[in-house]
Amino acid sequence: MQHNDETSEFLKSLGFPQLNIHSMAKHHDFVSSGKRILVIGPMGSGKTEFSARVWRDSRIALKKKGAAAKLTSSGTVDRRDVFVVRSALDKSRFPDYPDDALAYRGGYERCGNRIGSAKDSFELEMLIAENSEVGTWVIDEAAFFDERIAYLMKDEAESRGLCFIYPTLVLNFRREIFNQTARLLLETATDIIPLTAYCEHDECLKDSLYTYRYYSVDGRECPALYFDPLIIIGGDRAKHDGREPNYCTRCDEHHYLPGKEYTFFTLKPFGELAARGNIAPLLAELGALQGNIEESRLFLSIEGRSGTGEEHEMHLNALRVPFIAERALVYLYAEQNLLSEEQMRLFIRELNLDREYLCERLADNRRPLAL
Repeated sequence: MQHNDETSEFLKSLGFPQLNIHSMAKHHDFVSSGKRILVIGPMGSGKTEFSARVWRDSRIALKKKGAAAKLTSSGTVDRRDVFVVRSALDKSRFPDYPDDALAYRGGYERCGNRIGSAKDSFELEMLIAENSEVGTWVIDEAAFFDERIAYLMKDEAESRGLCFIYPTLVLNFRREIFNQTARLLLETATDIIPLTAYCEHDECLKDSLYTYRYYSVDGRECPALYFDPLIIIGGDRAKHDGREPNYCTRCDEHHYLPGKEYTFFTLKPFGELAARGNIAPLLAELGALQGNIEESRLFLSIEGRSGTGEEHEMHLNALRVPFIAERALVYLYAEQNLLSEEQMRLFIRELNLDREYLCERLADNRRPLAL
């Protein structure tokens, strides 16, 4: 607020009329040490583009010498020296760009030998050790890493003055905290920069904080069910086959999430019964999901709970997506840890489920299973 007051007084001194003054857009601060800057927002809100602006600022700041250069240094590190780390899970998003590109929707920055990838916090720690002079680290999609990354960055920031910028999803497509890593990133950040995007519904211009997952089946928008696999690795191109999701940003009104009540009233309780040895209810429900969806409890739940009009139509469209039984199994096994490997193989064998799809999704969610 003080900053806004100062800006207002400055503009007033120049003869500007009384205006609504917003926060001034500033270049990145390479002087302050130890910062952990969490950049949050839905897909398409400009999180990676924010990192690209930091990179461009660093190219200018590195030209400064003398006293200016001393301000950005702590010991052997210089915070103007920026290194970008991408999650190894995220390599397929922009296949048409150069290997050294920090790519975002609408452009990219080439980072030369100052860009790499890591699959976990241990590989990130190795990169930091191998580039000990680097003072600012951009960790793209940090929530994809293990929980240890939050404390690794905190320790490096506090002990050596490094700065970390981590643009990432904090909320998943279910509008819930993405995972435990995201929760710890929130707890250990020193600064949080929230970004929004326009709701991408054709008839809406509201701000959106939410990432919406949907499938395109026969030209219809089909929202992802609540129990859809949490992580699905893929590129940013539009998908039309029903196997791979599309993403956009949506406001409260147009963010459809069918099947949430069903998940907690039916699917998860049936998984808990299976974990205790009674697989019959889950086997019957999975059989209905696979072969006769209108006989499933999922259909009855959506039919009775999805309101009217566009919302009702969209929720029913979710049932057009293929592999609903497979998606339910991935949720129970990889996310809820309710089913054993032997039970997974039994369900797959008894119902003749799609092994290729299951292998892909289980690998995406770090619970690979030999089928």
